[in-house]
Amino acid sequence: MPSNGLRFGYWMPVFGGWLRNVEDEGMEASWAYTSRLARRSEELGFDLSLIAELNLNDIKGVDAPSLDAWSTAAALAAVTETLELMVAVRPTFHSPALLAKQAANIDHISNGRLALNVVSSWWEQEARMYGVHFEQHDDRYARTSEWLDVVNGAWSQSNFSYTGKFYKTEATVLEPKPVRSPRPPIYAGGESEAAKNLIALKCDAYVMHGDSPDHVSAKIADMRERREKFGLGAMQFGVAGYAFTRNTEEEVGQELARITDVKQNAKGFANYEQWLSGTQLERRMSIEEYSVSNRGLRSGLTGTPQQVQDRIGEFERAGVNLLLLQFSPQLEEMERFSADVMQSVAVA
Repeated sequence: MPSNGLRFGYWMPVFGGWLRNVEDEGMEASWAYTSRLARRSEELGFDLSLIAELNLNDIKGVDAPSLDAWSTAAALAAVTETLELMVAVRPTFHSPALLAKQAANIDHISNGRLALNVVSSWWEQEARMYGVHFEQHDDRYARTSEWLDVVNGAWSQSNFSYTGKFYKTEATVLEPKPVRSPRPPIYAGGESEAAKNLIALKCDAYVMHGDSPDHVSAKIADMRERREKFGLGAMQFGVAGYAFTRNTEEEVGQELARITDVKQNAKGFANYEQWLSGTQLERRMSIEEYSVSNRGLRSGLTGTPQQVQDRIGEFERAGVNLLLLQFSPQLEEMERFSADVMQSVAVA
C-alpha cells in the first residue's frame, strides 16, 4: 500500500450496476455474483466494500431487483477474511438500539470488519412504499444525531438509557459488544451545513461524491476546521469515483461514449430527478453525469493506466484516505484496475 495508507474500496453492485443508460451490465443483483465478487476482490487487493441500502432500485428502475444491505453484509462477513464491510444504514428505517445489536453481531461474524455508512433518507417514494415516515431535510439530520447517540451508547455502555425527541431507551443491555475498539467506524456524507456539522461532531470519516482533487481538498480543509472547533482529532476522508483504464486515448474515448450515452436506456431518470429535488447539492449535474451514479465521472479516474495513477496521486496529496470505486462490468474492470493501477501505486 502507499506510504500514507490510501485504501481502495468499491461499491458492491447490489443494484445490478451503476450505469443508468445501460440496461444489462453483466453483473446481476444476486448472492451468487456478490459473494464471488467479494472473495475475488480480496485476492485483487481491495480493502473495503460499501454495501448501499435501498429497498428499491434507483439505478435500473423501481421494478428491477436490488439486494437487502444488511442480510447481504451478514452473509459476506462469513465468506470473506480481510474485506472491511461498510454497510449503509438509514436511521428512519432502523431502530437504533436494535440496529446496534444487529451490527455488533455482524462485527463478530466478520471478526471486527464491520463499518457503518450513515445515510439520511432522500427517496420519498420508497418511504411511502415501505410504510416509513419521510421527514424533511434538516429534520432528518436531527433524527440522525439522536440515532447516533443511541447506537454509540448501546455499544459503549453496559446499561444505557436515553431520552430525546425521536428516541427513548430504558436500561438497554447489549452484549456482546462489537469486536472493533473503540467502535466500528462510522462513515457519513453530506453537503448541507446540518450534515457537515453532524459528521464533524459524531462520525469518524467523511465520504464525498465524485469530484476533482481541488474541490475535494477544499472540502477536507473545511471538515478539518470543523473538527478542530469541536475539539476533536483527525478523521478519515473518502471520495467516490467511477473508474476504468484503457491503453490508448481512442479506447478511453470509446468507453466514455458508451457509458454516457443516455439514449440507450433512461428508466431511472424519474428517480434521479426526485433525488435532486430532495438534496442540497453544492453543484448541479449534467445530463451526461446522470448516466453514472454518485457523480463518479467528476473524479477523473478514467484514462490510460498512467493517467489514472497520476490522478490518484493528486487525491492522496489532497488528503484522501479511501477511494470508493465503481466499475462496469464490475469483476472484469476490477481485474484490469488491480493490474494496471493498484499494483503500480502500491510500490510507488
